[in-house]
Amino acid sequence: MLPTRQGSFRLFRVLGIDVFLHWSWFLVAAYMVTQRQREYSSFFWNILEYVSLFGIVLAHEFGHALACRQVGGQADQIILWPLGGVAYVAPPQRPGAMLWSIAAGPLVNVALAPVLTVWVFLAPTLGWKDSHPDVSHFLVAICSINWGLLIFNLLPIFPLDGGQILRSLLWFPLGRARSLLIASLLGFPFAGLLLLLAIFWVRDLWLGVICVFILVNCWRGLTQARLLGKLAKIPRRFGYACPDCHSAPILGAAWRCARCQQAFDIFASSAVCPHCGAAYPVTQCLDCGGSHPLIKWES
Repeated sequence: MLPTRQGSFRLFRVLGIDVFLHWSWFLVAAYMVTQRQREYSSFFWNILEYVSLFGIVLAHEFGHALACRQVGGQADQIILWPLGGVAYVAPPQRPGAMLWSIAAGPLVNVALAPVLTVWVFLAPTLGWKDSHPDVSHFLVAICSINWGLLIFNLLPIFPLDGGQILRSLLWFPLGRARSLLIASLLGFPFAGLLLLLAIFWVRDLWLGVICVFILVNCWRGLTQARLLGKLAKIPRRFGYACPDCHSAPILGAAWRCARCQQAFDIFASSAVCPHCGAAYPVTQCLDCGGSHPLIKWES
């Protein structure tokens, strides 16, 4: 339940990363801007406030993408949609690489927080609260948005950044499958509590929608964790290891030929299908999805 390029259009490309905007963003932007039009003396400030929110979210997602590249992963696409932004990152399947790729997003908000907070406290000193009330209110709003995004994202709820950071930390002692299982299971009660607060206390429809999104992704994480657990129990072939995640390949006919659709053991047949003779220049890791020439698998 993540946004895709379907229904999105490309805004620009920076540092090799394409930024897309989903069409529904405009509907939510129009709703949010009109809801807060009484906060300022001019409608211009409402638009500027929402554009600034756009910028903060985009900077957050670029933090994820650039950190992922730093650890040797792939990240070339960011999609902005009504629930925020999604950086499509594929870090190496190692806990340290995953941890840095996820933590870098909130660190952008951490870096922005003191700068924005200082300006909020300087505004009354400079007399802006009386002489430029719109500017003063705008600074408070943007500072609050940044702090709100930071705190909310760090909640230990999968798939929020906090939940994924927790999963990455648990990965070190517990492994890939069990860490995801625990993080997903912990996400259910936290997201359920947030949903109850959204319905009965805050009465915020948008927060309720976000909670439903979180619950759906907790279920997806739980399903993936179970599959990873089953995958971990399959016998492995010694003498080979994935260059990305360092997992030994599965022992047996776990690969399917794209030409004849027959299953075969790509390591036993030296990357050539024994049924039709099709050769495969790269071999895909069934654990992390990475593809490399067979020679690079030799350990």
